[in-house]
Amino acid sequence: MDRRLSLKAVGHASSLFLVISFSICVIFDLIFPEYAMYEVWQKLLPGFEWINKLTFLIGLLEVYIYGWFFALIWVPLYNVFSESSERHG
Repeated sequence: MDRRLSLKAVGHASSLFLVISFSICVIFDLIFPEYAMYEVWQKLLPGFEWINKLTFLIGLLEVYIYGWFFALIWVPLYNVFSESSERHG
């Protein structure tokens, strides 16, 4: 059984997960400003400020890149350990 993960699939899935989560958080912050998390986003996302169209797009781009960063590290590690466990398991 081939247990290898697709870098492309995990990269896009992780990135879209973060894009959706970021968008939900921004909407939440706009609806409930007393519970806003935008200060956290400002620390995690260089160039992100509260809020206008340009900085929202910057935030979307950066979280998409973070998703690929995760995938580029996690998928090869998973595939190496998966192969190793198949050979020894």
